[in-house]
Amino acid sequence: MPRKRYSSDEIIHKLREAEVLLSQGQTVQEAVRQLGIAEQTYYRWRKEYGGLDKSQAARLKELERENLRLKQLVAELALDKSILEEALSKK
Repeated sequence: MPRKRYSSDEIIHKLREAEVLLSQGQTVQEAVRQLGIAEQTYYRWRKEYGGLDKSQAARLKELERENLRLKQLVAELALDKSILEEALSKK
């Protein structure tokens, strides 16, 4: 069965639903079964998105994309530097 990818808005919504179910006295196992997710997924989402609202989650994803882009730029520059150093050392 293929895995479903949830958007950050859907994840936040499911976490809020889980909080409601837990406050009604259900166990974590019962709540995640009702939401259709694995218990490990719930804990991972809670660790990453717990306490965030939709705008904060969008900002988090934006910062993660920017961080990835910057890491790629640094890797490319480091490769260029090593190529140039190698070319200079052969002279």
